[in-house]
Amino acid sequence: MAGAATRPQYGGTLRVEVRQNAETPDPPPFLTQGFTIVRWEAGRRAVYEADENAPGGRPYLDGVEITLGRSPRDQSNDLELGRADVVELGPAELRRQTAGRKTWSSSPVRVLALVFAARFDDARIREALALAVDRSAIHAVLLQRQGEISGALVPQWISGYAFLFPTAADLRRAGTLAAGARPITLGVSDPAMRAIAERIALNARDAGLRVSVNAQTENAEVRLVEVRATSADPWRALAGLAASFGLPEPAHCDSPETCYAAERASLESFRVIPLIHLPDVFGVGPAVKGPAGVTPLGEWRFENLWLEGGRP
Repeated sequence: MAGAATRPQYGGTLRVEVRQNAETPDPPPFLTQGFTIVRWEAGRRAVYEADENAPGGRPYLDGVEITLGRSPRDQSNDLELGRADVVELGPAELRRQTAGRKTWSSSPVRVLALVFAARFDDARIREALALAVDRSAIHAVLLQRQGEISGALVPQWISGYAFLFPTAADLRRAGTLAAGARPITLGVSDPAMRAIAERIALNARDAGLRVSVNAQTENAEVRLVEVRATSADPWRALAGLAASFGLPEPAHCDSPETCYAAERASLESFRVIPLIHLPDVFGVGPAVKGPAGVTPLGEWRFENLWLEGGRP
């Protein structure tokens, strides 16, 4: 009888919560296998139902309901109270999870970076800020050692050469470059990244660079942004990240050596300063059974999950 509870069973709706707030006419591609979307409330809710004719067979779940725009704290509370089955976990929420809580994690796919506005032409200041940032402190304290410190666009697990890009701070060199610089504004629209932006501003001030943090990003000289790698192929990953960050298309590459050279050329202007590569981490409720529902690239795969008891 003990094993019966773990046997796959049909039925139930998986309740998922995310921080993303997509105010778009069409829904983002949350689920690409096993389910079809039947309702989209922009910025609020996406409802999927099982595809009876899915190539791999009908999923065990009857459907998936995704609630958008939930803060990390609210998501964590909903998971604890049984109001959600799968939620995103930031570093603070992950630290507060109860012992034994099941989690899913992708490989590091979210590239946290500083991006300078196209109009900002002072290369000395761009390099000074790159040299001032203490990635190690951000990673250890604010991110609770989640993810990987990196000076590269493409994560190490994809490229194999990310470790070659320097990450160490050099306040003396940064101070020399920043001498006489005018103040700049660092824009950060995501409240969850505000503490990181404040730490970067503090690092910059230690190098003599005056940086103020503002939630408005339109007129900021530099922004703190997060972009996803969407391919496990090094060239496609590099090209996609460069486009997302507003960099020119890098030279085509087909080997680690040529891809490293292409990426190095993309970053030598310091218009984009990669900081940390982060994974997607999800907290999972006790009723959710089956294999991990997230791929190394962070894609959702819910077709082989089931709910214990088949809750409606």
